[in-house]
Amino acid sequence: MHQNYYFLKQLTQALRPELQGMRAVTAFSQNKDELILGFAWENRELYIRALLTSHFSSLSFPTGFRRARANTVELLQPLRGQTVEEVVQHLNERSFYLKFTGGYILLFKLFGNRSNIVLYRDGLPVELFHNKFSADADLAPLQMDRPLAQNFAAFSAAQGNLRKLYPTFGDLPAAYLNERHYSQQPLAQQWEMVQEMLELLEAPEQYYIIRFEGKLRLSLLPIGEVLYTYSSPVEALNAYTRLYLSETGYERQYAQARQQLERRRHITQTVLEQAEQKLQELRYDKSYAQTANVLMANLTNIPPRATEVELYDFYTDQPRLYKLKQNETPQKAAERLYRKAKNQHVEVKQLEEKTERKLEELIVLEDALQALAEVQDYRQLKIFLRDYSHLLATRQQEQQEIPFRLFETEGFRILVGKSAKNNDELTQRHTYKEDIWLHAKDVSGSHVVIKHQAGKTVPGTVLEKAAQLAAYYSKRKTDSLCPVIYTPKKWVRKPKGSAPGAVAVEKEKVLLVKPENPFEKNR
Repeated sequence: MHQNYYFLKQLTQALRPELQGMRAVTAFSQNKDELILGFAWENRELYIRALLTSHFSSLSFPTGFRRARANTVELLQPLRGQTVEEVVQHLNERSFYLKFTGGYILLFKLFGNRSNIVLYRDGLPVELFHNKFSADADLAPLQMDRPLAQNFAAFSAAQGNLRKLYPTFGDLPAAYLNERHYSQQPLAQQWEMVQEMLELLEAPEQYYIIRFEGKLRLSLLPIGEVLYTYSSPVEALNAYTRLYLSETGYERQYAQARQQLERRRHITQTVLEQAEQKLQELRYDKSYAQTANVLMANLTNIPPRATEVELYDFYTDQPRLYKLKQNETPQKAAERLYRKAKNQHVEVKQLEEKTERKLEELIVLEDALQALAEVQDYRQLKIFLRDYSHLLATRQQEQQEIPFRLFETEGFRILVGKSAKNNDELTQRHTYKEDIWLHAKDVSGSHVVIKHQAGKTVPGTVLEKAAQLAAYYSKRKTDSLCPVIYTPKKWVRKPKGSAPGAVAVEKEKVLLVKPENPFEKNR
């Protein structure tokens, strides 16, 4: 109801003694859909902030306003120095105007997503805040009252239909009456119910910020879940605008962050699958040399200028579809494949590096999505957006380095921090309470993490390999044996103000292993 006629009527009544006699001293915009109006007289100041976006429009009244040094646009300049003479609310309409000296009128048309502010002089339009609503120039602010017959005779003729008789009510007053079984009452009782509610709308006891049908609303009636109450319409509108923008800003930014991360994860997963498929083909199924050999063995079976042909693959003992270039003979295609076969090991190595890199990126994105799922409020979201800004950046912005090395064994992933700073990021962002955390005992070194898998216990062979990595990437790398501590991540915390990579471990076990990278011989 923050733009409902009955609320605006209360608002303009409250503004009238404050604004009358004040001079307009500034009018500017520093955001596309926002207009700031400043008024002053002697040592008093009053600001009106009009936010008129396509999805939300509202007025608010900040006690002060710090103007940005750049990117501001001066507006409504003829008003500067003019004095407010009257604050006039239109009858049965969601609009009001300020009458100034010099023949100026400033109209506030608060029609939902078509809200606008228009300056007139001597009845002629001078300036529109939103030029896209050009028809607003034809409005006549002195003739916008809407008289309505709202007596019992008209009520009876409309058979109690609220929309016909009280189009200014909106949904909350109608819901308020419905909760009291309005439609089930006789006509005379309905009229009494409407009159009782009108008394509340014309002289509200409180102004309520409520949750109604899942949405945050400003109401003159106690309906839905009452969250806050105010005695002043100005205070209520300030609080409602602030809460609404905070809540919807949270929802919008949360959804955008999740969409960006899910999109990046989908792209990374697709690239990873394509690289793994190509790697599988080159290693086992369809090496360049094998394809060339099949083509050479079937030269007489390939029609001229064919772009694809099914041939018997004697390596797999199955028919297989081969794609060809229309302007390339099978012999030339085989020669090209033989040349590529000489460098196939290079391509395999590049694909191996690519799959490893994409797998690391996938883990980072999945961890970010898990961290986002744990965000509960706007404060936590702001921290998340700050900490994960590198993942939400555009392609043109530099992406942060993956903070860990990745190893896989027996279906488990092992992450190894690359530096002291990366250790902090690994442990704080990419490790969760059930993951196993390892570190060489009493010396500096990489944090090592075995990622938890639901329903699975980490085998001793996996734990030993992770411990060997923790020893290998530490100051004990050259020792014959190295003690390595391990514990669930929930027992590892970062003391406030501690050095990069430093943590406190509350519970631990120790494993004695030989420092080495058990995966090097497999690469």
